[in-house]
Amino acid sequence: MACYLACPNEAIELIESEIKREIKVIINGEVFYVPENITILKTLELLGYKISKFPNEGDIFAPCCTGGCYCCAVEVNGEIKPSCITKIEEGMNIKTKISKNLRRLDDWIPHPVGGVGTPWWIKGKGYIEIAVFSCGCNLRCPQCQNWMITYNSKEKVYTPREAAIIMTKYRLNYGIDRMAISGGECTLNREWLIEYIKELKRLNKDEKARIHIDTNTTILTKDYIDELVEAGMTDIGPDLKGYHLDTFMKITGINDREIAEKYHKTSWEAVKYLIDNYKDKVFIGIGIPYNKKLISIEEIEKIGDEIYKIDPEVQICILDYRPEFRNRKISRPSFMEMAKIWEILRSKGLKTVICQTELGHIGP
Repeated sequence: MACYLACPNEAIELIESEIKREIKVIINGEVFYVPENITILKTLELLGYKISKFPNEGDIFAPCCTGGCYCCAVEVNGEIKPSCITKIEEGMNIKTKISKNLRRLDDWIPHPVGGVGTPWWIKGKGYIEIAVFSCGCNLRCPQCQNWMITYNSKEKVYTPREAAIIMTKYRLNYGIDRMAISGGECTLNREWLIEYIKELKRLNKDEKARIHIDTNTTILTKDYIDELVEAGMTDIGPDLKGYHLDTFMKITGINDREIAEKYHKTSWEAVKYLIDNYKDKVFIGIGIPYNKKLISIEEIEKIGDEIYKIDPEVQICILDYRPEFRNRKISRPSFMEMAKIWEILRSKGLKTVICQTELGHIGP
């Protein structure tokens, strides 16, 4: 399944096959006979476990299905593995409760620009952030701008403390105060992310340390936001991928309307909640994707109107979506297109608008 989801040319096809034989496995101390040649996650589903795409709505939260987020991880013969990509095998002893949190991460790199949640006034001053990229995402954006990381299921996995130690070393080596985590989607594994932020705070107790979360915002419930802030998050870059649900579905590739509606609603509610409750404590920068093949200028205007009602001062960054992954037929928006959008949003009364372009940033 992971290869099927990750193939940029859609060259892999899923074919149903007959169950040829059953194998014996032990799950939470009980013996079961299950079909061979399926994943552990599918095995658990066949045995009655409810698999969900939204947190706390089933027995197992499995949002990425590519082995990146480890939300669905189980213990197999004493080793923690992602159930979504691990093949069931004869004699496996599986426990659905794991002893430690893990997450697959791509790499740590110094970044000269930062993300949508990076304050505009510190950009253009050399390296300004150390960023680490988490693998796995709950969305299926055809034009995923970071797909080589999103669908990476080969990188090393880390505990929150291991990741925090590496990030802190990079911070000290480069003399940078901002530490960011992006993806993929870094918020999928909630327990891991909260503990990672807490570990960063323990290792970076000085007031200059900034912890930046870059997110698609689709599972960022109010209680999750509260927990992130309490743990030590200081900056956040939430995305709004469309005002209309149909646009959101087109951009994200989520075809299940029910789950798409939940993701879409959660995103908008999260942005409002962040601004209403944490504007003075957490820096907020909103990211909005633009490509005329994905979203109209009129809808960008509508998003601007809605953000103005919430807070005309909040930072907004319009992202010029380029051809990537499975949607390589689109063209990157021109500088003039992005300049027009900047003018439109400024005319709406929004004070801090930045547009990403092929020639650099416009604004604020």
